[in-house]
Amino acid sequence: MMVDRIGHIEPLQPGKRPGRAEPASGSDRTDSINLSSEALERAEIYQVVELIKSVPVVDEARITELRAKINDPSYINEQIVNATADKILDAFGL
Repeated sequence: MMVDRIGHIEPLQPGKRPGRAEPASGSDRTDSINLSSEALERAEIYQVVELIKSVPVVDEARITELRAKINDPSYINEQIVNATADKILDAFGL
């Protein structure tokens, strides 16, 4: 059985590496991209959704409990004030 060649195969030339394109000479063009207004809107919506996902869940029962404690004059004393100040300083690394 005889197989004929398909197309012409050029031999390797010295100084050239196969599979690499030569850089374009004299080209001052730069790449650019244009986004549609719909793409920009979707990107903004995506950012807002990700921001909402990162917000911690509000525990209404805990907030109500803390408000009651703060409004109780016997709750705030020297020990509570010092503990709170220590936590604030720890949060700032002081």
